[in-house]
Amino acid sequence: MEAKAVAKYVRIAPRKIRVVIDLIRGKNVGEAFAILKHTPKVGSEVVEKVLKSAVANAEHNYDMNADNLYVAAAYVDQGPTMKRIHPRSRGQAFKILKRSSHVSVVVKER
Repeated sequence: MEAKAVAKYVRIAPRKIRVVIDLIRGKNVGEAFAILKHTPKVGSEVVEKVLKSAVANAEHNYDMNADNLYVAAAYVDQGPTMKRIHPRSRGQAFKILKRSSHVSVVVKER
């Protein structure tokens, strides 16, 4: 039995969130929360929110015990990219790509 939570269209680049996701994959939920709380990355807040939601889904929907949960899978997919233009000299324009992410966390019971 597994419980899942997804945050879509998060306005952070996927490669920035993957650094944080790699820290918690396979860890117990309590340990994962401790790691996220002390990680000074902007993506840790988003991942913590999704993990909290996955734990709540496990408790409420599947009657799992929160103490026995671990992060079975955690991954980030790329969402849509907003394209912006930065004007440069002599009429040129440089592209700015504002990337977004879809964060998914799956928890299982040991």
